[in-house]
This record gives sequence, C-alpha cells and structure tokens, in this order.
Amino acid sequence: MNIVFIIIAFAISAYVARLIIPRILLISFRKKLFDIPDERKVHKRAIPRLGGVSFFPTILLSCCSVLAIRTLTGYGISAMLASYILPEFLVLVCGMVLLYLTGIADDLVGVRYRQKFIVQIICASLFPVAGLWINDFYGLFGVGIVSAWFGVPFTILTIVFITNAINLIDGIDGLASGLSSVSLLVFGFLFIEKGLWIYSMLAFSTFGVLVPFFYYNVFGSVEHARKIFMGDTGSLTLGYILSFLAIKYSQNTEFISVTQGAFVIAFSTLIVPAFDVVRVVIVRIYHGKSPFEPDKNHIHHQFLAMGFTVRKAMLLILLISCVFSGMNILLMPYVDNTLMLVGDVVAWIGLNLWWSRIRRQKLSNNMSSKIL
Repeated sequence: MNIVFIIIAFAISAYVARLIIPRILLISFRKKLFDIPDERKVHKRAIPRLGGVSFFPTILLSCCSVLAIRTLTGYGISAMLASYILPEFLVLVCGMVLLYLTGIADDLVGVRYRQKFIVQIICASLFPVAGLWINDFYGLFGVGIVSAWFGVPFTILTIVFITNAINLIDGIDGLASGLSSVSLLVFGFLFIEKGLWIYSMLAFSTFGVLVPFFYYNVFGSVEHARKIFMGDTGSLTLGYILSFLAIKYSQNTEFISVTQGAFVIAFSTLIVPAFDVVRVVIVRIYHGKSPFEPDKNHIHHQFLAMGFTVRKAMLLILLISCVFSGMNILLMPYVDNTLMLVGDVVAWIGLNLWWSRIRRQKLSNNMSSKIL
C-alpha cells in the first residue's frame, strides 16, 4: 500500500507543477523577469528564471496531501516513527522556507554571496537540532562511529557543500534537474528497500516536480515563450532536499537497518556535482584565483569546448552520473568502502585528464584550420 501513496505523491507533484509553470512563464514575461545572457552563460536570449518558484510549494502540497490521505484512510504513521520523523520533516520545511525566500530574492533583485552563505549555514544547522547528522562512516578510511563534536559540524559543512554544488552545476539546460532526478530516483528506491516510505515519498514527489520543469527547460521554445530556468530558488531547494536524503540514508540509527557502505552509497548519487566543484576550486586556486570567482571551467563547459551540443553534453553527463552511482551500489557488497571511494576519485581524475586532452586537440585543430 505504501507504493500506492508514493505514486500518488509523484502524480500530484507532476500535475500541480504542470499547472503552475506556464503561469510562472506568463508572469515572468509580463513583468520582464528574465535571466539576461552574458559572457559566461550559454543561452543568447533573455529567458525567465523563476521555474524553481514552483518546487517548494508543490512538494509541500504533495507530501501533506498524501499524509492527510493516509491518516483519513487509516494508514497513519505509528507513534514510534512519528517521534523521530516529525522533527526531521519540520526542520526540513523550516530550512526550505528560508532558502526559498532567499532564492526568490536572489532571482528577483540579487543577494550577495556572503548573505546566501550565512542563510545556508543557518538552514544546515537545523538538521542536527532534530538529531539528523552523519554519525557513521562505516569503515571509510578505518573510521566507524563518529562523535557529535565532529559529526555535527561535518554535517553542516556537507549540507552547505551539496547545496552549492547543485547551484553551481546549473549551467546548461536540463543538467541540474537531470542530475537531481537521477539522485532522487536512486534515493527513492533505496528508501523503499529499507521500508522508509515517507523518505521515498519525499524523493518521488520532488522528482515529480522536475518532470514538467525538465520538459520546459530542455524542450521549451524560446520563440514561443515556453522555456524557463529554475534559478537559485530551484537549485537551493533541490540541493537542500538531496542533502537531507543523503544524510538520512547514511545515518546509523536503531530505526534504520544498517547497509554496508551506506555513507559512500548515499553520496555516490551526487558524485558528479560534488567532484566537479572540488576540481573547479582546485584549478582556480592553482591559477591564483579566488575559489569563489566564477569562470567557464565546470564539467558542462568542458563538454561544450570538446564540441558537444548542449543537449548531448547534458545527456553524457547524466550517463556518467548513472554509471558512478550504479557501479557503487552494485559493487559495494564486494568492495571495501575506502577502495570504492579511491576508485571513484581515480576514475574522475582520469576522465578529466582525458577530456582536457580532447579539448587541447580541439583547440589546436581550430587554430590550425584558421592559419590555413
């Protein structure tokens, strides 16, 4: 029966988002609320960037509706589960409200990065208050259970990192929503396997929002005013929810059956945006630049420089994310945690070296053709 409620949550989210997004497009064009292109951006025309405004209200409506239906039909949550589930979801909603308001302000008038960073830290600090923090590394680098004095600040840092990683990867059509969809689907099925239907419901209701958005973002026509971006409102919402799901899956508690390598499995769904941010920051520091200074060195910029179209670049990056996540989940019962993570890092470095070589060859060939 839980599967039915999860499907209902997905359907409500997809339907409501399908209704809201065209209205947001209409308002954006009437009020001229656009994302203006510049030298760093791929798009060449002004496009509305308020698609993410639909995310949080739709997800909240979907989850609350399903919980109400369950209660009215006699399938409510047991008192034991509610004792630790309710605080977690309440702080999640509180944090999402703060990020939602910050994202709207940023998309409309702009918010300084330092101010956004402070809000993100405040929102991240809410999880440990409800008892949700990373307390076990499951033998990664020989570390098992960790104490609160280390786990809590590490959790806050992780939430801020993931939230910004999703924000920064949102550079071409369908990439942030596609990568988030991959992670949400994986988490949805992982939580179903653990019997934690309410977390799976959150994952699938969030995925439901992204289905119509992905259509408008990737296949929408600029000429017919049907194309939209998610903006900071959407990326911050997605990053925060993905952080919540990853930390919850990796947490070792008496209510959750322990999965070998749960920490690596949880965060393997976010390898592409996480590893990409680390690589970009290292490259910026190596060249003497500020790690917060924007550039065109993200993974999608690399694929575009190699000659791929925006859509092909997006699809290939999504495929890479699926391969990393799938291989980690399938091999985890047979491979040591640490070896798995080291293998992921080595594979990522190898791929980036290969892509850099292709970029240099492409640049060299273009220069040669111009000379001739």
